Amino acid sequence: MLKQRTLLFPTALKKEFHVKHHTFHDHVGVGLRTPHLDYFSQNKPKLSWLEIHSENYFQTNAAERHQLHALREQYQISCHGIGLSLGSVERVNQKHLAQLKALIDSIDPILVSDHLSWSENGGHYFNDLLPLPYTEEALKVFTRNVNEVQDYLQREILIENPSSYVKFQHSTISEWEFLTEVQQRTDCRLLLDLNNVYVSAFNHGFDCDTYLDTIPADKVDEIHLAGFTIKQLDKGEIWIDTHSRPVSDEVWQLFAQWTKKHGPRHALIEWDLDIPAPEVLLGEAHKASQLLLQGTIPSEQSESRKAS
Repeated sequence: MLKQRTLLFPTALKKEFHVKHHTFHDHVGVGLRTPHLDYFSQNKPKLSWLEIHSENYFQTNAAERHQLHALREQYQISCHGIGLSLGSVERVNQKHLAQLKALIDSIDPILVSDHLSWSENGGHYFNDLLPLPYTEEALKVFTRNVNEVQDYLQREILIENPSSYVKFQHSTISEWEFLTEVQQRTDCRLLLDLNNVYVSAFNHGFDCDTYLDTIPADKVDEIHLAGFTIKQLDKGEIWIDTHSRPVSDEVWQLFAQWTKKHGPRHALIEWDLDIPAPEVLLGEAHKASQLLLQGTIPSEQSESRKAS
């Protein structure tokens, strides 16, 4: 029996936190990145949870480990990975898996997640989350690897939908059907990245509602919110999930619609490139909180669709 985590906050709970002018809903967290470590350690903004990139803490010095454990006393922590390479034909790297388990045993995270992607082949690692063909063969490989990870960790993991820029001609089903089938075959949970849905919908010409109406909402434990960049090409443009800008109005709209229909989940603000001052990141968390608390979309938006 896999370890089922009790979600930190019941969906009916409406607890609020106040830090200066910010009000934080207790489902809302932010991605903790190195430039903000000292700020969070010293100022302790009254969010309920933070998310770390798992691999950043596989090999840390004593000071970094102490800082993480000190933050763990203040916040619930979620571990979000980019390196399990669950779509690789080769089985999951056992050293990587052991390092992940050691981290989990150390900080007891509320959630553990990785991506619908692959990044390793023949012992060679690629610094990106690479796409899968959505076929029965790929589905068998992916579900085998998810089951292996869950058996080893003795807990459910969350699988995140990717941002997508290419499609394979021999795919036989859609991404949302593939993701749904993975969930049904492995009993994993889902991490719904709304920015990825929006970006991929533009790049491939599908409807966001089709995607969001297909995946099983009751299996979604976490939502990611981030900004994207538009890159101009000779024959049009491509939208890229850069995590370098504020959340767009359109993604806020998707968040509002989804949570109104299905209720709140753990919702995370991601910002990985051009990382702003922590007050800017917390401002985005405040917007997500206001939407959950009041049901209104934040009105003051920075420009988030400037071409690179």
